[in-house]
Amino acid sequence: MAIVAGWLVGTVARAMRVTPQGRILVLDVPEWPGNLAGQHLDLRLTAEDGYQAVRSYSIASFGEGTSVELAVDMLPDGEVSPYLVEDVEPGDMLEVRGPLGNFFVWRDSQTEPVQLIAGGSGIVPLVSIARAHRAAASTAKFRMLYSVRAPEDAYYASELAELVDDSFALDWVYTRTAPEGFARTAGRITRADIEASTLPVADNPLVYVCGPTGFVEAVARILVDLGHPAERIKTERFGGK
Repeated sequence: MAIVAGWLVGTVARAMRVTPQGRILVLDVPEWPGNLAGQHLDLRLTAEDGYQAVRSYSIASFGEGTSVELAVDMLPDGEVSPYLVEDVEPGDMLEVRGPLGNFFVWRDSQTEPVQLIAGGSGIVPLVSIARAHRAAASTAKFRMLYSVRAPEDAYYASELAELVDDSFALDWVYTRTAPEGFARTAGRITRADIEASTLPVADNPLVYVCGPTGFVEAVARILVDLGHPAERIKTERFGGK
């Protein structure tokens, strides 16, 4: 798909609060060229005094069309995320540039097993990949491990549950509060979690990891320690405000 070099104007079509600190935004961008699963975009805000702030956001939607879906987690001291989560309303206009990035993408021509590992709002590009996998009716073995603070902090939980079938497995880690009756005690993701809840090294999966920098680095180290080749691990991290 084409990459548009300049800034495009999009109109907020929908804005939905989905977690205590997070929102899904659906933009209508008439000149959007479409995007591959796993790509991201830049979003620019311009203040009345001319000051501009640019942040990168992963895209939850994929394919052709002018509808672009984002999910934004609010950082209280941030410049951009509080505005997107608390203030933006349908009808507002935002500037975007993209799609960007070809390293973290999944194409429906890929047939190897895939392991997806997300921390918090790092689920966004992995949802895009999971959606593309389902839309393609791909039989490639997929497994997802999603780490969140508590059930109410999960993005796309219902949709992910509906994706589960013979070719897509879903596992959860809760770091602060686990649901009643959940077998695992709440706590940070560990080597034991990854070993038990991801595709084995013998399957030689392509692994996608996305989340906060510390999470991604810790998970990548564990994966390599377990025997996954570093070149089979794709990482995307975030920390912008």
